[in-house]
Amino acid sequence: MGLSLDIKKKYDDFLLDISFESDSNRIGILGASGCGKSLTLKSIAGLMKPDSGRIVFNERVLFDSGRKVCIKPQERGIGYLFQEYALFPNMTVEENIKAAFKGSKRKDSPGLTENILKQFGLWEMRGHYPHELSGGQKQRTALARMLSCDPGLLLLDEPFSALDTFLREGMRLELIKRLDMYDKTVILVSHDRDEIYQMCNYLVLMENGRVIDHGKTDELFSYPKTPACARLTGCKNISRIRKLSEHRIKALDWNGLELVTDEKVSEDVTHAGIRAHDFIPGDKGINVIPTGQAMISRLPFEWYVTMENGLWWKLKRDLDMSYSSELVPQYVSVAPEKIVLLREEA
Repeated sequence: MGLSLDIKKKYDDFLLDISFESDSNRIGILGASGCGKSLTLKSIAGLMKPDSGRIVFNERVLFDSGRKVCIKPQERGIGYLFQEYALFPNMTVEENIKAAFKGSKRKDSPGLTENILKQFGLWEMRGHYPHELSGGQKQRTALARMLSCDPGLLLLDEPFSALDTFLREGMRLELIKRLDMYDKTVILVSHDRDEIYQMCNYLVLMENGRVIDHGKTDELFSYPKTPACARLTGCKNISRIRKLSEHRIKALDWNGLELVTDEKVSEDVTHAGIRAHDFIPGDKGINVIPTGQAMISRLPFEWYVTMENGLWWKLKRDLDMSYSSELVPQYVSVAPEKIVLLREEA
């Protein structure tokens, strides 16, 4: 059961080479823009044919180059939610949903469209056209249209990219609520770590057209294996290291800072990472670090402090704090267990 993907597609200046398996019902694909996330979704949906490989979902072969199998997109039972929702501009909300039944195995029985409209909170705007809808209403319409065909697999291609920051969090929670009403497998692609972490329990990390790691979302965020994985999961502080002993390193990119680690330093460790929120103010404990002539980037409720040695510190600001560089302590510390040891991929 689940999804098995092992495909290759060569372009003039880009190679898509994807391989992973998961039986999770909430899969996230995280990577920078242009890394091949959307191409992966299009391959699964049948909108793009790989040069070679195999795609299997719930033991059904959708594509197999060796056996010359390539199921047509409309026969794959897959729903695809595009970035811009792709609603028909000349159709009302109700007509957009009814259009989903054309060519589908599921027929629009009496009352079905009405139930769908009410279920997604669209009944009052059933006669509205897409240009008359808010971003959230457009998303609900596109999602309702996609689910009307009762697909077994849902593909979400950066569904919040068209929304501003103010709307994004609310829409994310609403989409989770809607998806929880359906027993479907969902694949979400995004370059937003918060979206992936909040919505997906299985994570695929992509870079330059290939998978660099995959596994449980919590584990990949807590224990990234390589510098590339650490960067994708939001680690701002990464340095090359030299091993000094089994639990001591020298950080070459942080002015030669020496640090004690909880994890044993094996010979293949090449880098160390520290997340920006893991520093503790003060000069007590192990791994005390001077902040030096720190630079401060001020946000309404937090500061980003760049220490003299190049380390970033995300400092939560109390509401009664005045903006003064004197409030940045002279020293911070980091617990040995918060230092992540990384291995550069060969």
